[in-house]
Amino acid sequence: MMKDKKTKMNKVILITGVSSGFGQQTARFLADKGYIVYGTVRSESDQGDLVHYLRMDLTDLSSIKKAVSDVLEKEGRIDVLINNAGMHSGGPIETTPIEIIELQMDTNFMGMVHLTRSILPVMRKQGGGTIINLGSIGGLMGLPFQAYYSASKFAIEGFSDALRMEVNNFNIKVIVINPGDFHTNNTRNRRKYLAPPVADDPYVDQFTRSLAVIEKDESNGSSPEILARKIMKIIECRNPRQRYIIASFDQKLALFLKYILPATWFRKILEFHYKIK
Repeated sequence: MMKDKKTKMNKVILITGVSSGFGQQTARFLADKGYIVYGTVRSESDQGDLVHYLRMDLTDLSSIKKAVSDVLEKEGRIDVLINNAGMHSGGPIETTPIEIIELQMDTNFMGMVHLTRSILPVMRKQGGGTIINLGSIGGLMGLPFQAYYSASKFAIEGFSDALRMEVNNFNIKVIVINPGDFHTNNTRNRRKYLAPPVADDPYVDQFTRSLAVIEKDESNGSSPEILARKIMKIIECRNPRQRYIIASFDQKLALFLKYILPATWFRKILEFHYKIK
C-alpha cells in the first residue's frame, strides 16, 4: 500500500483548461488523491487548492513551450498529459464568421497538436508516459449547428489513431475519451462564440430550435465528477483501452445505431432529435 501511494505521489500530471468544467474537477480530484498536478489557465489563478496553476494559451506557441519548461524545471518529468482544454462554438456552416472557425480549430486541434509535440520528446527520454485526449460524442458523429466543433473533435480522432501507432515503441500510451453531455459551463461559454442569429440569416429558425435542444441536453447532463473519477482509473490502469465512451445510455445507443443503420435512417433520427425541419 505504501509503495502504491509513493508511486502515485511521484506521478506528474499536466492537464489543460482547469479554470472550470471537466478540467477543474479532474485537476482538483487528482491533486486531492495525491498526484502532482499542474493545470493550465489563460489568466492568473490561485484557487486555494492543491493544483499548481500555469498560465498558458493554446493559441500561443511560446506560452505552451514556457508552461512545459516550467513543469520540467520543477519536477523533471511529465508522466501524464491530459489534453482537455477547448472551446465550443455554434452556428450554421455557411454563416459562422471565419474568425470563430479559425479560433475553434486553433484551440481544439492545433493547440493540442503543439502541446503534444512539446511533450513527446520528454516522454521518450524518460521511457514512457500517457497521453489522454478529450474528444467528444460530437467527434464520432457530425452534429447540426456544431459542425466546426465536431470537425475539431473528428480531427482529434485521426490524430490520436496515428500517434498511438507512432509512439507505441516508446512506451507511450494514447487514450481518447469521448464524453457525452455533462452539466458544465459549456452552454455559457458557447454563447460567447455563437454565430449571430441575425434576422436575414436563412438558417435562423432552424438554428434557434436546434440550439434549444443542445442546451437542454447539456443542462440535463451528468456531473463532471464522474469523468474525473474515470480518468483516475485510466491513469492507474496498467493496460488501458484505446477509447472510453462516457455517456448516457441514449447516447451510447445512438453511436451503436450509427454503425448498424443505413446512413439516411440515422440522419433522420438526428434531424428529429435536433428539430431540423
